[in-house]
Amino acid sequence: MHGNTRHDHHQPTRQPDRHTPPRQEADPGAEPGVGDRHRRLAAARGAKRTLAARPQTLRERLDGLLSDSPGAYDLDAWPDMYGNDDGIVGELERRTADALGAEAAAFFPTGTMAQQVALRCWAGRTGNATVAGHPLSHMEVHERDAYATLSGLRMVHPTGEPRTPTADEVHALQEPFGTLALELPLRDAGFVLPGWDELTASVEAARERDAVVHFDGARLWECTPHFGRGLPEIAALADSVYVSFYKSLGGIGGAALVGSESFIEETRAWRHRYGGQIFQQWPTALTALAGLDAELPRLPAYVAQAKDVARALTEGLAESSVPWFRVHPREPHTHQFRLWLPYPAQALNDAGLRQARETGTSMFQTWFEDATPGLATTEVTVQAPALEWTAADIRAALADFVARVTAA
Repeated sequence: MHGNTRHDHHQPTRQPDRHTPPRQEADPGAEPGVGDRHRRLAAARGAKRTLAARPQTLRERLDGLLSDSPGAYDLDAWPDMYGNDDGIVGELERRTADALGAEAAAFFPTGTMAQQVALRCWAGRTGNATVAGHPLSHMEVHERDAYATLSGLRMVHPTGEPRTPTADEVHALQEPFGTLALELPLRDAGFVLPGWDELTASVEAARERDAVVHFDGARLWECTPHFGRGLPEIAALADSVYVSFYKSLGGIGGAALVGSESFIEETRAWRHRYGGQIFQQWPTALTALAGLDAELPRLPAYVAQAKDVARALTEGLAESSVPWFRVHPREPHTHQFRLWLPYPAQALNDAGLRQARETGTSMFQTWFEDATPGLATTEVTVQAPALEWTAADIRAALADFVARVTAA
């Protein structure tokens, strides 16, 4: 019997060693070697059919700066200098604040810096250096304990379940905490989101504990279909929100914090102290503005297609010779979800490489070994190229992929 009756006991797990260098978003997990990675990138770039955006070379990214950006900002304007407010970075900050219905926004070169600054500022304002967060959160798994090492904060966990904490769990924490940090969606649990009522109840529980609320909203952009609410209404639940410009919007990097005017002014001071007052950041800001224009409106369509992709994968795998699989969530909450198969990651990566080279079809990005022996997992990302795929296309490509895996 296949996955959806047998896999429910397999919970999403974080990687075994959270102190290893964090993986790249498009290339998760331990790599067999740089050569293998480059071969897979080249094969995916050359594929005619993909589910996610194709990887690009440096030249292609540079060309994209010109081709994608004229409508996003005046290219005859002067470059920014240390994030001056009357330049392109200031424009990005204003547009980000408007998109999220916030009073103000501050641009940061990385999300890790943005989150540590936000938590540090809240610790000072609340007088409590304890953060309530999830053990699978980005801050715990992918940031080398930056919140503790750099800012002297500590984290307590309302729950260890692979989901956001409930109101009862927030109420039940045995010690005071200054900030409740919620990652939306919770990436390492499978890009999962709570229901709207569950989220609002957890936020209210934090308020009743005299705590502020911070959203790790790196991927908040694609949460609107699941919640049935616009970005301003979602962001208004929190006292501060971090968003990324590359994880959903296709930028080359960068992040922002949004919140009240006074809070954002304080984060600007800490941004400088943390080394984030960079001389010029116009290429990153330019791609972020282009992403707000082009990718943000498309995300609901990606989320809808992800549900169809997950359904077709489930049906195809159930009819295949694969002895076990799991698609999680069964119906994705965003345009990303996770897939487990009972084969070595190297075998799956090799099969994908051969399929891309020989047929021009690339379904999956990188597979990596799961913490459970005998399983490998991948993150399935659905973007613009996937909108052209029918359920029949997905099942046919999957059958070819499985045949290559089982024949090896």
